Amino acid sequence: MASQHQVKQYLAYWFQLGKKVLIRNGAESRLPQPVVQGDRYSREFEDCWKEILSPDSGECYLEGTEQTIEDLLSSQWEIESCARCSLSVPVKVAGMPPNCCPCFDLPTWPNLEAPLPRLPVSTRLYLLNICNRLTHTTETGNCE
Repeated sequence: MASQHQVKQYLAYWFQLGKKVLIRNGAESRLPQPVVQGDRYSREFEDCWKEILSPDSGECYLEGTEQTIEDLLSSQWEIESCARCSLSVPVKVAGMPPNCCPCFDLPTWPNLEAPLPRLPVSTRLYLLNICNRLTHTTETGNCE
């Protein structure tokens, strides 16, 4: 079963590549920009996520896919990596998989020369981990 956290990451990746989320059974679309601001998701992205989870939004799904966000949050779906582009894609736990990855209609994707979509990163924690590894290597004399 895909967690809310995994589905949120899934949407964040695809929003960064220009995919929209269709809400109200496809009557409206949203594409929050920016998606990431420093070490957290942007206010626009968080507002969009709240709207997607609201019962007033009806069926919501990522552009180019057939699975609703509600489906993805059920026990019948998991979020895995696409074999073609390595980004997050929904995979049915049992039964037939989806027809294609959301990347199928992006003519310039996968593009190994462009930066990959990313998640929020705490620069402070990232640098602290590097510092801790360096300190550990110096103390033990090992190179990890």
